[in-house]
Amino acid sequence: MHVGLCFNLKPTNESISDDFYAEWDDEETIAAVRSALSGKHRVIPIEANEDAFEKFRQLRPDIVFNMAEGLSGSSRELQIPAMLEMLRIPYTGSGPITLGLCLDKSLAKEVLSYHGVPTAPFVVVRDLPEKKKFPPFPLIVKPLYEGSSKGIRNNSLVRTTAQLQEQISAILTEYHQPALVEKYLAGREFTVALLGNGAEVQVLPIVEIQFEQLPANINPIYSFEAKWIWDTVEKPLEIFACPAKTSSSLEKRIRAVSQAAFLALRCRDWCRIDIRLDESGEPNVLELNPLPGILPNPDANSCFPKAARTAGLSYADLINRVLEIACQRVGLNL
Repeated sequence: MHVGLCFNLKPTNESISDDFYAEWDDEETIAAVRSALSGKHRVIPIEANEDAFEKFRQLRPDIVFNMAEGLSGSSRELQIPAMLEMLRIPYTGSGPITLGLCLDKSLAKEVLSYHGVPTAPFVVVRDLPEKKKFPPFPLIVKPLYEGSSKGIRNNSLVRTTAQLQEQISAILTEYHQPALVEKYLAGREFTVALLGNGAEVQVLPIVEIQFEQLPANINPIYSFEAKWIWDTVEKPLEIFACPAKTSSSLEKRIRAVSQAAFLALRCRDWCRIDIRLDESGEPNVLELNPLPGILPNPDANSCFPKAARTAGLSYADLINRVLEIACQRVGLNL
């Protein structure tokens, strides 16, 4: 079978402190996915740039393994799937509407609330002079349309009005997009990897983020610094525990909330969902990642591959399982 592999390649000269391309994949990850798929299929690499539509139209792969994050705008993650749907070429992962909703954190939270899936109270600020009624402090301030911890720094957890205004101003100025101001949930944090569709969605072993492994006097949030600066391949932190040590009751509730969120946002094939406990110990959805990070190196602490390994799936197994699930969904025979 001819499998298109669609990706955005991260520039090699990117500064580690610059988060502009944080969501894009490096050469190692793209090569690892290509290698995994090449064991069974002919792989056609297609970079997700302005030439992608014409390449899809000419090459017409049987299916596309989509890992393209896009570059600009709140609709960037849905652009490649929309092209593929226009050309009637099937692809892995969620559709354009789901990708657009999940990238806009406020719309995702509205859908979750409608379906009774718990998520923290929030306010969207589009202009600094705007008068808003915020939840009580402490609060988390983050960009509305970003992933990979972009725009979430150690100082994004605010406790005063002055800090709140400073962080909102930084988001509006640096990211040129609205700020999401969210009630800070003080409990434990988990991330949940899911595979499958409909009633057959499989929840992989749950990962817990162990904030006590971060440097001293650092806020207990999974910030950009925690993800990309303090935790490195050269000096990995023991920041993740998989499987998470939870009671059977809590594990059941985390799984139920994650599956409900997956279905509410109409996710397909796979998704990673971030969960945090509130002051009562109840799981709340922070956000959904229908294009999850899949760094191949175990020392890189990439959560979806980590959960897969704990479940007995190698990296190649995981990649091919996603493709198999998508093929089953669209009726393609491998």
